[in-house]
Amino acid sequence: MSMSIANTSNPTLSEGRFAQYRGANFAGQAMTLQGAVNKTLILLVICFLSAGYVWTNFFADPKGNAGMVTSLLTVGAIAGFVVAIVTVFKNSWSPVTAPLYALLQGLLLGGISALTESQYPGIAIQAVGLTFAVCVVMLAAYSSGVIKVTEKFQLGVIAATGGIAIFYLVSMVLGFFGVQAPLIFDNSWMGIGFSVFVVVIAALNLVLDFEMIRVLSTNGAPKFMEWYAAFGLMVTLVWLYLEILRLLTKLRSSR
Repeated sequence: MSMSIANTSNPTLSEGRFAQYRGANFAGQAMTLQGAVNKTLILLVICFLSAGYVWTNFFADPKGNAGMVTSLLTVGAIAGFVVAIVTVFKNSWSPVTAPLYALLQGLLLGGISALTESQYPGIAIQAVGLTFAVCVVMLAAYSSGVIKVTEKFQLGVIAATGGIAIFYLVSMVLGFFGVQAPLIFDNSWMGIGFSVFVVVIAALNLVLDFEMIRVLSTNGAPKFMEWYAAFGLMVTLVWLYLEILRLLTKLRSSR
């Protein structure tokens, strides 16, 4: 069996992750597209419940619970990163690690959303709504063929994503020396324009993820890869949500 997998800038769904499954025959235990969709919905529910827990605790007593919420989001960020790395290198563990990742990211997103909401009321629901709206639009554009996953398209998105990652990494290193990189947190028109660009690239990554999942499901990847595919899509959705939230924050603070 020949397996041709599209490149993606999402490292969790990159071609190298699946080379070991080429030519394999998993018969009735093969991954399906519907299975991947179902697993994605399960991860989203887990993430929402986890985020809701943090959110509810914060607004029960914002001043008294601010420290706890900060601690929870820190745990979610660090532990979530570790679990993500483990999942990438141990695909077969994804039925366990993918739900754990969703739970931890819920702590992160719930904490960041609550703290941001306390400054800009209504911003969290706007970010959630826009994230799912973008996801639906990109899925429709991909399914209808409006956006075609060509080699040039793949290379362009991958190059842009890599550039953003390097820029964020450099800014993080500069932050250790007390130097704040421009654009990322700047609410000027240039800063807002940068955030719009990042949101667009994150959205385009969804298209690459959809294509990767389609190819995997039509080429008989093992059943547990449904969880892994859902995990990979969650990684992009989390990034997209955070970037949309950052963009909305810039727009609110620039008024």
